[in-house]
Amino acid sequence: MLDYNNPKFVGHVLAHPFEGFEDLRWKKKGSIRIAIAVVLLLFVAMVAQDRIYGFQFYVSYDKIFNIVPFIVQSIVLFLTWVVANWAMCTLFDGEGTMKKIFIFSAYAIIPYVACSLIGTILSNYFVQDEEVFLITLNAVGLAWSGLLVITSQKAVHQFSIKKTILLIILTLLAMIAILFLLVLLLTLFQQVVIFILSIYTEISYRIRV
Repeated sequence: MLDYNNPKFVGHVLAHPFEGFEDLRWKKKGSIRIAIAVVLLLFVAMVAQDRIYGFQFYVSYDKIFNIVPFIVQSIVLFLTWVVANWAMCTLFDGEGTMKKIFIFSAYAIIPYVACSLIGTILSNYFVQDEEVFLITLNAVGLAWSGLLVITSQKAVHQFSIKKTILLIILTLLAMIAILFLLVLLLTLFQQVVIFILSIYTEISYRIRV
């Protein structure tokens, strides 16, 4: 009998997405620890791809390493997807909870993460004429994860294929709106902080004088 919380079951989900995600849905299983590990590996894969990718294929010109963009491109974007997807599914009467959306979505991006890490490692051993293999590997990982995202969304919300694709499109639009609002709020917060600091500096100067 399959242990749905066992890491070995992840392989069953990746190889048989329609059956695997349905099993997770109806058995109400899935490991949150595995899901968190996948998201963290997504962050690691993006950092590795920028910093240690084969120099014959990619050269980073950044003199100072800044970790913030990689956190935004991986962890923040993933969490935004989860929140936006949950918000949209409530409008469509979806059955997925935020925890299930997190787990199912994390499982779905495993091929992309794995292919990114493998491609980064191989890029240090391949010559430039073999770049087509790296491009193919990344394309396979992206396409595989794309299929898993669709099947996972269909399973977690119990939607039809058409409704699932519509949900994904609306989720992406909601993500854009959420990120726009976050940037706006951060900008306003920064302006408020600068204003307060300028007042403090002015008052301190007056007191000293």
